[in-house]
Amino acid sequence: MESPLRVGIVHYLNSRPLAWGFRRGRMGPGYEVHYLPPAAVADGLAAGRLDVGLVPAIELQRIPGLSALRGPCVAATREVRSVLLISQVEIGAIRRVSLDENSRTSAVLVRILLRESYGVEAEYLQAPADLEAMLARADAALLIGDPALRIDRRRYRVLDLAAEWRRLTGHPFVFALWAVRDGALRPALGRPFRDSLSLGEAEMGALIDEAAAETGLGVAELERYLTRNLSFHLGVEERAGLEEFHRRARAHGLISELKPLRFAAD
Repeated sequence: MESPLRVGIVHYLNSRPLAWGFRRGRMGPGYEVHYLPPAAVADGLAAGRLDVGLVPAIELQRIPGLSALRGPCVAATREVRSVLLISQVEIGAIRRVSLDENSRTSAVLVRILLRESYGVEAEYLQAPADLEAMLARADAALLIGDPALRIDRRRYRVLDLAAEWRRLTGHPFVFALWAVRDGALRPALGRPFRDSLSLGEAEMGALIDEAAAETGLGVAELERYLTRNLSFHLGVEERAGLEEFHRRARAHGLISELKPLRFAAD
């Protein structure tokens, strides 16, 4: 018998539709599921502690021996609402940025956007996702995931990074997608992950009700976030946006080399 696949799932709301089948125990017994922050999923894949993970998009370029699974992803066509640069000063005056320590992809994206769109060369430091503490040490803070959804935007200057990327490039932005280590490849590996997303989309009402009960966020707000702000399918436009992101990351020296996207055969 094959050993269970060790699967790393990001514990934010934005991954819940992708993970729904796994969360509900409907994908069979062959999975050992771990719910982790994005950076921990990447580290687990790199260290061989995980076989498949919902990996930050930039890590496809950084971690050797990864192939993406076709189909599901976490993307935003325009505004995403959960990946924000929150500033105490005018954007052009930013000199220091606190980065949410859970971020990998957005930490690269914010550097690209500040340089290309605002001409800002800032100092960057990592910090826990505590906005008040982050802003005590810096002009601006990058927050991702559920904490960003709770920000009172009236108090700060706020950039939505997906909306900024769309303005700059005309593309959607892909934040994460399933990836598998070469040593864990199996026939038809991608099918259960696509099925899990299909279940999440088919049962979106139940998913939103569960999320509202757990987080205290309103049903209408969650419905807008999960069905309008986010998209979950890696289509032609999303792939173009992902490849453009990787190209710009290399041009800015934020990755050491530019590798073509690899997809697992399924």
